[in-house]
Amino acid sequence: MIKMYTTSWCPDCHAAKRALSTKGLAFEEINIEQDEQAAEFVMSVNGGRRSVPTLVSGDVAHSLSGFRPQKLDAFLAEAGL
Repeated sequence: MIKMYTTSWCPDCHAAKRALSTKGLAFEEINIEQDEQAAEFVMSVNGGRRSVPTLVSGDVAHSLSGFRPQKLDAFLAEAGL
């Protein structure tokens, strides 16, 4: 399952959730405003930045900040989804 690290106010997060739902892909949403360990993880995979949405599947983690469908497609391809 895809893990999506988000914040409540992030428009890119909302767009990524809609895109995944449209594709019929299940995901677990983790709000980094409510989970300090999740925020630290996001920073560890994004060069110290709290970049959201960050999607994770297996060993593949991508920030989709500045969301575009092409970024989602690249993540899905790399993750083998």
